[in-house]
Amino acid sequence: MKNNIRSWIPSEKDTDFPIQNLPFGIFRKPGQKPVTVTRIGDTVIDLNALAENHFLDGLGFDRSCFAQPRLNPFISYGKLYWQALRSRLTELFTGENPLLRDDEPRKVEILNPVGSGGMLIPIEVKDYTDFNSDLYHAENAGKLFRDPEHALPKNWRYMPIAYHGRSSSIVISGTPIFRPKGQMRQNQVPIPVFGPTRQLDFECEVAFITGRSTSIGESILTDQAEDYIFGMILFNDLSARDIQNWETVPLGPFLSKSFGSVISPWVITIDALEPFRVAGPLQEPEVFPYLSFSGDHHFDIDLEIFLSANENRETMISHTNYKYIYWNMAQQLAHQTVNGCNINVGDLYASGTISGPAPDSWGSLLEITQNGTKPLDMPDGTKKLYLEDYDTVTFRGYAKKDGLRIGFGEVSTLILPSK
Repeated sequence: MKNNIRSWIPSEKDTDFPIQNLPFGIFRKPGQKPVTVTRIGDTVIDLNALAENHFLDGLGFDRSCFAQPRLNPFISYGKLYWQALRSRLTELFTGENPLLRDDEPRKVEILNPVGSGGMLIPIEVKDYTDFNSDLYHAENAGKLFRDPEHALPKNWRYMPIAYHGRSSSIVISGTPIFRPKGQMRQNQVPIPVFGPTRQLDFECEVAFITGRSTSIGESILTDQAEDYIFGMILFNDLSARDIQNWETVPLGPFLSKSFGSVISPWVITIDALEPFRVAGPLQEPEVFPYLSFSGDHHFDIDLEIFLSANENRETMISHTNYKYIYWNMAQQLAHQTVNGCNINVGDLYASGTISGPAPDSWGSLLEITQNGTKPLDMPDGTKKLYLEDYDTVTFRGYAKKDGLRIGFGEVSTLILPSK
């Protein structure tokens, strides 16, 4: 899509949601049922109302798919349908097209100010995989938890490491998260203690959502992977580091990560992100053939991390980028399915913490504070080691190039005391 296309729907110059973006989400106005929507600027476009008014005729959709509480029925139509819908929306909302622009009664029915309702979780998450795919983060964490001279596990450069997460506790941005309780061991004392975590952390991640299913025994090749990917969202994989450190051996994270993971409401399509493809890091040693790929599968997406305490002004504490990821989405999906594991529409695959080469680009407090040994100075004079009760952590993401900005919006989380 051309950078110079403008919509007749007004928007600010630096909006996250120009007509080139056209993300998808689920929106509900007070007293009404949820519907599938897209967005231009600060205007939410009701796709169900568009369909009922015959603006989407001929695209092959059953209109009922836009009147569901989640995107899964719409997503299941597949990539050619998503692309056809985005093309129709571009046609309808460009500045030259008067078809809806000059139809005031229908505009009232179809267009909504973003503040006139609330965004719901966009997908029914069938399954959730959390990868550990960023080399800088893996090395930083390894130096803190293991032998600094052997920070990476021996298998890390050979395959995308992951664990199977808990989909039931994935929630929408703005949902408060209660401080989790669990067992932890303090200062290497042999006997653990039980209580609320003292090392609650965020993890700045980007996740992708699958839009096609496979059967048991099937595998997805890297050059097929993006045909299975509907889009991407921001993801905050909250973690209780002290609980995690005690429970991880031998089966990995469990209670330390299943109490709440938070996603942004707008799903950004791969098509919208096409202008921002970049080459990824050099992978050494050479990967196995099933993980080899051609072309660029990395994306230049800026990620900003903000922290505020007790509703004080937020402070940016880190600025990283999705391009640092070592294992890309195509490799992640190929690895997930190489053993014949079947996938579903609505599965969610998180990148793992995204960190860059410098301390001001690290994606977790574990790294920023060196596991609580180097306090983070806040503007109000306080010092942070980990997240405290009534802290709010917010991620914002956007890609920007040649005057075009495609944004993800934000994912924001308030921490509440343990119940």
